[in-house]
Amino acid sequence: MSEVVRVKKENKIAYISMNRPDKRNALSIEMADELVAALEDANKDDDVKAIILYGEGKAFSAGGDLETINSLNNSVEIMKYMKRALAIIQTIRKLDKYVVSAVHGFAAGAGFSIAVAADFVVAQKDAKFVCSFTNVGIIPDLGLIKTLSEKVPSNLAKEWISSARPISAIVAHEKGVINRVIEGDLLEGATEFAQFIVDGPPLANQFVKQLVNHSQELTYDTNDMQETAVQTLLLQTEDNEEGIRAFFEKRKPSFKGK
Repeated sequence: MSEVVRVKKENKIAYISMNRPDKRNALSIEMADELVAALEDANKDDDVKAIILYGEGKAFSAGGDLETINSLNNSVEIMKYMKRALAIIQTIRKLDKYVVSAVHGFAAGAGFSIAVAADFVVAQKDAKFVCSFTNVGIIPDLGLIKTLSEKVPSNLAKEWISSARPISAIVAHEKGVINRVIEGDLLEGATEFAQFIVDGPPLANQFVKQLVNHSQELTYDTNDMQETAVQTLLLQTEDNEEGIRAFFEKRKPSFKGK
Protein backbone atom coordinates (compact mmCIF):
# COMPACT_ATOMS: atom_id res chain seq x y z
CA MET A 1 0.00 0.00 0.00
CA SER A 2 1.35 3.43 -0.91
CA GLU A 3 1.89 6.33 1.45
CA VAL A 4 -1.27 8.21 0.38
CA VAL A 5 -3.13 5.97 2.83
CA ARG A 6 -1.68 4.79 6.12
CA VAL A 7 -2.95 1.93 8.28
CA LYS A 8 -2.19 1.11 11.90
CA LYS A 9 -3.88 -1.73 13.77
CA GLU A 10 -3.87 -1.53 17.52
CA ASN A 11 -6.06 -2.81 20.34
CA LYS A 12 -8.62 -4.28 17.93
CA ILE A 13 -8.99 -0.99 16.01
CA ALA A 14 -7.78 -0.29 12.47
CA TYR A 15 -6.74 3.36 12.14
CA ILE A 16 -6.91 4.36 8.47
CA SER A 17 -5.62 7.80 7.53
CA MET A 18 -5.72 9.81 4.33
CA ASN A 19 -2.16 11.00 3.88
CA ARG A 20 -1.90 13.86 1.38
CA PRO A 21 -1.51 16.68 3.92
CA ASP A 22 0.04 19.04 1.37
CA LYS A 23 -3.17 18.70 -0.70
CA ARG A 24 -5.47 18.80 2.36
CA ASN A 25 -6.14 15.11 1.65
CA ALA A 26 -7.84 15.86 -1.65
CA LEU A 27 -9.18 12.69 -3.22
CA SER A 28 -6.86 11.45 -5.96
CA ILE A 29 -7.62 8.26 -7.89
CA GLU A 30 -4.75 6.55 -6.07
CA MET A 31 -6.12 7.57 -2.67
CA ALA A 32 -9.62 6.38 -3.56
CA ASP A 33 -8.33 2.96 -4.57
CA GLU A 34 -6.09 2.67 -1.51
CA LEU A 35 -8.89 3.65 0.87
CA VAL A 36 -11.13 0.95 -0.55
CA ALA A 37 -8.32 -1.61 -0.23
CA ALA A 38 -7.56 -0.57 3.36
CA LEU A 39 -11.21 -0.71 4.39
CA GLU A 40 -11.68 -4.15 2.84
CA ASP A 41 -8.50 -5.45 4.46
CA ALA A 42 -9.64 -4.25 7.90
CA ASN A 43 -13.01 -5.88 7.35
CA LYS A 44 -11.37 -9.26 6.66
CA ASP A 45 -9.06 -9.06 9.70
CA ASP A 46 -10.58 -11.06 12.57
CA ASP A 47 -8.50 -9.10 15.07
CA VAL A 48 -10.13 -5.81 14.03
CA LYS A 49 -13.46 -4.90 15.58
CA ALA A 50 -13.72 -1.22 14.64
CA ILE A 51 -12.30 1.12 12.00
CA ILE A 52 -11.40 4.77 12.57
CA LEU A 53 -10.97 6.92 9.45
CA TYR A 54 -9.21 10.28 9.66
CA GLY A 55 -6.97 12.71 7.79
CA GLU A 56 -3.33 13.62 8.27
CA GLY A 57 -2.25 17.25 8.49
CA LYS A 58 -4.55 20.22 8.97
CA ALA A 59 -7.82 18.79 7.65
CA PHE A 60 -9.92 15.67 7.26
CA SER A 61 -10.29 16.16 3.51
CA ALA A 62 -10.79 18.99 1.03
CA GLY A 63 -12.82 16.69 -1.21
CA GLY A 64 -12.18 15.97 -4.86
CA ASP A 65 -8.71 16.62 -6.24
CA LEU A 66 -9.23 19.52 -8.65
CA GLU A 67 -5.95 18.81 -10.44
CA THR A 68 -7.11 15.27 -11.15
CA ILE A 69 -10.61 16.38 -12.15
CA ASN A 70 -9.30 19.10 -14.47
CA SER A 71 -7.10 16.54 -16.22
CA LEU A 72 -10.08 14.41 -17.23
CA ASN A 73 -10.89 14.99 -20.88
CA ASN A 74 -14.31 13.43 -21.47
CA SER A 75 -17.39 11.90 -19.89
CA VAL A 76 -15.91 8.41 -19.87
CA GLU A 77 -12.85 9.51 -17.86
CA ILE A 78 -14.99 11.58 -15.48
CA MET A 79 -17.35 8.66 -14.90
CA LYS A 80 -14.43 6.31 -14.14
CA TYR A 81 -13.07 8.76 -11.57
CA MET A 82 -16.49 9.24 -10.00
CA LYS A 83 -17.07 5.48 -9.73
CA ARG A 84 -13.71 4.90 -8.06
CA ALA A 85 -14.41 7.68 -5.57
CA LEU A 86 -17.95 6.44 -4.98
CA ALA A 87 -16.53 2.99 -4.17
CA ILE A 88 -15.28 4.43 -0.87
CA ILE A 89 -18.82 5.22 0.24
CA GLN A 90 -20.23 1.96 -1.06
CA THR A 91 -17.50 0.00 0.71
CA ILE A 92 -18.15 1.73 4.05
CA ARG A 93 -21.84 0.86 3.74
CA LYS A 94 -21.33 -2.81 2.93
CA LEU A 95 -18.61 -3.56 5.48
CA ASP A 96 -19.56 -5.90 8.32
CA LYS A 97 -17.69 -3.66 10.76
CA TYR A 98 -18.53 -0.23 12.07
CA VAL A 99 -16.57 2.75 10.72
CA VAL A 100 -16.00 5.89 12.80
CA SER A 101 -14.87 9.02 10.95
CA ALA A 102 -12.81 11.42 13.05
CA VAL A 103 -12.91 14.94 11.63
CA HIS A 104 -10.61 17.86 12.33
CA GLY A 105 -10.00 21.09 10.43
CA PHE A 106 -12.62 20.74 7.73
CA ALA A 107 -14.43 18.10 5.70
CA ALA A 108 -15.38 19.79 2.44
CA GLY A 109 -17.07 18.56 -0.71
CA ALA A 110 -16.46 14.85 -1.16
CA GLY A 111 -14.64 14.96 2.19
CA PHE A 112 -18.00 15.82 3.76
CA SER A 113 -19.55 12.92 1.85
CA ILE A 114 -16.96 10.45 3.16
CA ALA A 115 -17.14 11.74 6.73
CA VAL A 116 -20.89 11.36 7.10
CA ALA A 117 -21.03 8.06 5.21
CA ALA A 118 -19.37 6.45 8.22
CA ASP A 119 -21.54 4.68 10.77
CA PHE A 120 -20.50 7.22 13.40
CA VAL A 121 -18.90 10.67 13.20
CA VAL A 122 -16.84 12.40 15.86
CA ALA A 123 -15.27 15.81 15.33
CA GLN A 124 -13.08 18.30 17.10
CA LYS A 125 -14.95 21.26 18.50
CA ASP A 126 -13.55 23.69 15.92
CA ALA A 127 -14.05 21.40 12.91
CA LYS A 128 -16.17 22.54 9.96
CA PHE A 129 -18.28 20.68 7.41
CA VAL A 130 -18.73 22.37 4.04
CA CYS A 131 -20.99 21.46 1.11
CA SER A 132 -18.69 23.33 -1.24
CA PHE A 133 -20.05 21.86 -4.47
CA THR A 134 -22.26 24.76 -5.52
CA ASN A 135 -19.26 27.10 -5.25
CA VAL A 136 -18.05 25.51 -8.48
CA GLY A 137 -21.49 25.01 -10.04
CA ILE A 138 -22.07 21.33 -9.30
CA ILE A 139 -24.18 19.20 -6.95
CA PRO A 140 -23.06 17.02 -4.02
CA ASP A 141 -21.87 13.54 -4.92
CA LEU A 142 -20.69 10.34 -3.27
CA GLY A 143 -24.13 9.86 -1.77
CA LEU A 144 -24.21 13.12 0.20
CA ILE A 145 -27.66 14.31 -0.94
CA LYS A 146 -29.32 11.12 0.30
CA THR A 147 -27.21 10.90 3.45
CA LEU A 148 -27.98 14.48 4.48
CA SER A 149 -31.65 14.12 3.57
CA GLU A 150 -31.88 11.14 5.93
CA LYS A 151 -30.16 12.98 8.78
CA VAL A 152 -31.74 16.45 8.68
CA PRO A 153 -35.04 17.97 7.42
CA SER A 154 -35.15 18.55 3.68
CA ASN A 155 -35.26 22.35 4.03
CA LEU A 156 -32.07 22.29 6.09
CA ALA A 157 -30.34 19.91 3.68
CA LYS A 158 -31.20 22.26 0.79
CA GLU A 159 -29.89 25.27 2.73
CA TRP A 160 -26.62 23.60 3.66
CA ILE A 161 -26.07 22.40 0.08
CA SER A 162 -27.07 25.51 -1.83
CA SER A 163 -25.58 28.11 0.52
CA ALA A 164 -22.25 26.27 0.81
CA ARG A 165 -21.81 27.90 4.22
CA PRO A 166 -19.53 26.09 6.69
CA ILE A 167 -21.37 24.07 9.33
CA SER A 168 -19.68 23.97 12.71
CA ALA A 169 -19.19 20.72 14.61
CA ILE A 170 -21.44 22.14 17.33
CA VAL A 171 -24.32 22.74 14.90
CA ALA A 172 -23.76 19.39 13.19
CA HIS A 173 -23.96 17.70 16.58
CA GLU A 174 -27.11 19.58 17.54
CA LYS A 175 -28.76 18.47 14.28
CA GLY A 176 -27.78 14.84 14.77
CA VAL A 177 -25.26 14.67 11.92
CA ILE A 178 -22.36 13.77 14.20
CA ASN A 179 -22.26 11.67 17.35
CA ARG A 180 -19.77 13.46 19.53
CA VAL A 181 -17.78 16.70 19.73
CA ILE A 182 -14.20 16.15 20.92
CA GLU A 183 -12.48 18.89 22.89
CA GLY A 184 -9.14 17.15 23.47
CA ASP A 185 -6.99 14.94 21.26
CA LEU A 186 -9.08 13.76 18.32
CA LEU A 187 -7.76 10.22 17.99
CA GLU A 188 -7.88 9.65 21.72
CA GLY A 189 -11.49 10.84 21.71
CA ALA A 190 -12.35 8.68 18.70
CA THR A 191 -10.71 5.66 20.33
CA GLU A 192 -12.63 6.24 23.53
CA PHE A 193 -15.86 6.56 21.56
CA ALA A 194 -15.16 3.32 19.68
CA GLN A 195 -14.72 1.25 22.83
CA PHE A 196 -18.37 0.21 22.88
CA ILE A 197 -17.79 -1.31 19.44
CA VAL A 198 -14.55 -3.03 20.49
CA ASP A 199 -16.23 -4.44 23.60
CA GLY A 200 -19.47 -5.33 21.83
CA PRO A 201 -20.66 -8.47 20.05
CA PRO A 202 -19.32 -8.42 16.44
CA LEU A 203 -22.04 -10.60 14.94
CA ALA A 204 -24.89 -8.64 16.51
CA ASN A 205 -23.30 -5.33 15.49
CA GLN A 206 -22.89 -6.58 11.94
CA PHE A 207 -26.60 -7.31 11.68
CA VAL A 208 -27.58 -4.06 13.42
CA LYS A 209 -25.55 -2.08 10.88
CA GLN A 210 -27.13 -3.72 7.87
CA LEU A 211 -30.68 -3.77 9.21
CA VAL A 212 -30.54 -0.09 10.15
CA ASN A 213 -28.88 0.84 6.84
CA HIS A 214 -31.70 -0.82 4.92
CA SER A 215 -34.57 -0.04 7.28
CA GLN A 216 -36.12 2.61 5.04
CA GLU A 217 -36.32 0.15 2.16
CA LEU A 218 -38.27 -2.43 4.16
CA THR A 219 -41.92 -2.68 5.02
CA TYR A 220 -42.75 -3.39 8.65
CA ASP A 221 -43.67 -6.99 7.79
CA THR A 222 -40.39 -7.59 5.94
CA ASN A 223 -38.41 -5.98 8.73
CA ASP A 224 -40.18 -8.12 11.32
CA MET A 225 -39.32 -11.29 9.40
CA GLN A 226 -35.67 -10.30 9.03
CA GLU A 227 -35.33 -9.38 12.68
CA THR A 228 -36.88 -12.70 13.72
CA ALA A 229 -34.63 -14.72 11.39
CA VAL A 230 -31.48 -12.92 12.58
CA GLN A 231 -32.48 -13.24 16.23
CA THR A 232 -33.06 -16.97 15.78
CA LEU A 233 -29.48 -17.31 14.53
CA LEU A 234 -27.93 -15.08 17.21
CA LEU A 235 -29.68 -16.92 20.03
CA GLN A 236 -27.65 -19.99 19.04
CA THR A 237 -24.22 -18.30 19.07
CA GLU A 238 -21.36 -18.59 21.54
CA ASP A 239 -21.57 -14.81 22.03
CA ASN A 240 -25.14 -15.13 23.27
CA GLU A 241 -24.10 -17.88 25.69
CA GLU A 242 -21.19 -15.74 26.89
CA GLY A 243 -23.43 -12.71 27.37
CA ILE A 244 -25.85 -14.73 29.50
CA ARG A 245 -23.04 -16.23 31.59
CA ALA A 246 -21.52 -12.79 32.13
CA PHE A 247 -24.89 -11.42 33.22
CA PHE A 248 -25.33 -14.04 35.92
CA GLU A 249 -21.68 -13.87 36.96
CA LYS A 250 -21.91 -10.08 37.18
CA ARG A 251 -18.92 -9.45 34.93
CA LYS A 252 -18.16 -7.86 31.59
CA PRO A 253 -18.73 -10.27 28.65
CA SER A 254 -15.90 -11.25 26.32
CA PHE A 255 -17.41 -11.57 22.86
CA LYS A 256 -15.57 -13.52 20.16
CA GLY A 257 -17.82 -13.09 17.14
CA LYS A 258 -18.79 -16.77 17.16
